[in-house]
Amino acid sequence: MKIGSTLRSTWQRLRSSIASAAGTIVFGMEDGTVSIFGLIFGVAATTSSTKTVLIAGASGAVAAAVSMMAGAYLDAETTRDQTHATLLAGSGRSLANRLVSAGLTSKQSDALARAVQNDRDAVDGLLLALEGAAKAPLNPLEQALWMLVADFFAAAVPILPFVLLPIAQARIVSGVVTVALLIGLGIGRAQLGQRGVIQTVAETVSIGVGAAIAGVGISVLIDRGFS
Repeated sequence: MKIGSTLRSTWQRLRSSIASAAGTIVFGMEDGTVSIFGLIFGVAATTSSTKTVLIAGASGAVAAAVSMMAGAYLDAETTRDQTHATLLAGSGRSLANRLVSAGLTSKQSDALARAVQNDRDAVDGLLLALEGAAKAPLNPLEQALWMLVADFFAAAVPILPFVLLPIAQARIVSGVVTVALLIGLGIGRAQLGQRGVIQTVAETVSIGVGAAIAGVGISVLIDRGFS
């Protein structure tokens, strides 16, 4: 019974974490897919060495994932600190009015405001609690970890075909599975942003294909320039 309760609690916590980081996950997957798609196809266009493609792809994926993880952490931390600072700066406003807006009666609000009016820490804590009831601040560590997982997972998609198949076949399979992933990401973006699905999918796929074309183009130019 205790194990089942623990599993349910863990599952609920995981679902809540995923929901709060949905935007970060989609952004991380899109970044990982697009950047490594362009890198992989650029390298694969100028070499027949699977090892070279894998080294470039793996090193690029790890570097990009760690960089995006750090960026997500700093962004969430800065946002949280700004929210906290704004709340504290506005604590001089009528606490009673804030409590009424939160659903308390005027009598309850006046009584609670008088009870804490001489304790600045209590006022600040109550204001933060009121704000948190409406919107909980993002956890920087959670956002960073989800960014790392999403970015690296998505980056692995265009790389894996080169692990399993000869390079000529891998180019085709990698392109197909990556476009399929971009379509899925486009649908996810449309749902999160309440946008048109067709337009968002076309936009997402176009960005990915554009990155691949750019990667191939620069690789071919450099290869011919040094040949």
